Amino acid sequence: MKELVEVIAKALVDFPEEVQVTETENEKSIVLELRVAQSDMGKVIGKQGRIAKAIRSVVKAAASKEEKKVVVEIMQ
Repeated sequence: MKELVEVIAKALVDFPEEVQVTETENEKSIVLELRVAQSDMGKVIGKQGRIAKAIRSVVKAAASKEEKKVVVEIMQ
């Protein structure tokens, strides 16, 4: 999951070297924290959060095999 979010985010931003994804896993869920450069926040979130919602949908579909809840948080 971590690699998937990283690849998608790096394709969207102007500064791909500043993309960081941290993964925290417990019994029932996986939390992915995405950090990008301040100037790239708008590109990752998109108008009315559409790109962020699309990223979450793709990750949720990829995680359906693992039967765990996956949460993608976009951090500053």
